[in-house]
Amino acid sequence: MLTIWGAKQRFCDGMNRRNFLKIGAFGAGLSLADMMRLNATAGNTQPTSTKSAIMIYLPGGPSHIDMYDLKPEAPVEFRGEFKPIATNVPGVQISEHFPLQAKMWDKLAVIRSLVAAPEHSDHETSTGYSEAVNRLAHHPSFGSVISKLRGGSNGDVPPYVSLRGLSGGLEPGFLGVANRAFSPSGPGIENLRLGNGMTMNRLEDRKQLLESFDTVRRDIDASGTMKGLDGFNVRAFEMVASGTVRKALDLTKEEPRARDRYKGVEQFLMARRLVEAGVGCVTLSIGGWDTHSENFKSLRRQLPEVDRGVANLIQDLHDRGMEKDVVTVMWGEFGRTPKIGDSTADGCGHWPPVMSALIAGGGLKMGQAIGTSSARGEYPKDRPYRVSQVLSTMYQALGIDPSQTFPNGTGRPMYILDDRDPVTELV
Repeated sequence: MLTIWGAKQRFCDGMNRRNFLKIGAFGAGLSLADMMRLNATAGNTQPTSTKSAIMIYLPGGPSHIDMYDLKPEAPVEFRGEFKPIATNVPGVQISEHFPLQAKMWDKLAVIRSLVAAPEHSDHETSTGYSEAVNRLAHHPSFGSVISKLRGGSNGDVPPYVSLRGLSGGLEPGFLGVANRAFSPSGPGIENLRLGNGMTMNRLEDRKQLLESFDTVRRDIDASGTMKGLDGFNVRAFEMVASGTVRKALDLTKEEPRARDRYKGVEQFLMARRLVEAGVGCVTLSIGGWDTHSENFKSLRRQLPEVDRGVANLIQDLHDRGMEKDVVTVMWGEFGRTPKIGDSTADGCGHWPPVMSALIAGGGLKMGQAIGTSSARGEYPKDRPYRVSQVLSTMYQALGIDPSQTFPNGTGRPMYILDDRDPVTELV
């Protein structure tokens, strides 16, 4: 069993299916072939681009004023315990606990004037809509849209992989279960292995036997449906036989020196390997950021880990010539109260009025800090942006038109995003 999570999290709000291939369950009790059939019958098409996205989620709401938007001139009860340091881009400063990012800021950008929904949920950052809206409208997650558009492009890899399980915000909504994320934990990883006692020769024999059964079924199938379905069984075999995703998830295939660089933040390395393998969207999470108490103690432990994970990931993408082909975002639900002292003397509560988001790659304009917050980090001072606008910018970086529509459960055409003006400084 492989489970990839960040640190254990605590917030303030406190399947077996038999089929002939014995491959296992892919998603919600579906075999690999079932999933591919669903992708086809749902009308999934290939996108105009094969770019990828990595979404890094900081669950619980990270403190913007202690990470990317420090206020050294503010009163002591606002500016906190951390000091800003200069980056390699003149005029841009970030937390002293981000020295690796500071040295490569020409490859990164931050939005400091982002307004979030007042909810302890990742629905907005995953879909562009609040959880309240999604209870009725069931908008798909960012990765599910990519899955919808890329579902048939590569039989060896799933288009959408979640390294953080299948939380509510990652659901496919009205795009259907065929566009749900593949989660490589529990039964998911077993999908990509040969069963007990199964060899490649036996797998090929089973494939040929299945084809012989299908020949008989085709003879009595006047509609010709069976001929079309044969291809999906073949692709299911290919995904297991090729082992592309299984190899990407196996970090022992990576050079020891690289594994050492990512020690403790292996999910960043895994995300890089998955997009290299052709996955369209990878989402991961790290840490727990609901710091109503021990804000600075928690951040002293977690910020260096995030710094190392981000810096290694982005540098690796550049070293491999993938910086324009992979867009990366890192954010949480909201910021934290700029004034220190929530449930404890050093705690910080929820703060939706403003938060920060880190962006990298995708051919977007890097080396900048976009927007400013007020002198005490309480609200946007200029250039206020919304979460949906960041997602719109990412869609456009991937070559996806955010004004594209898909039919919902009643057949009504629904835009990918209703609020789709981009972050102009990035494009």
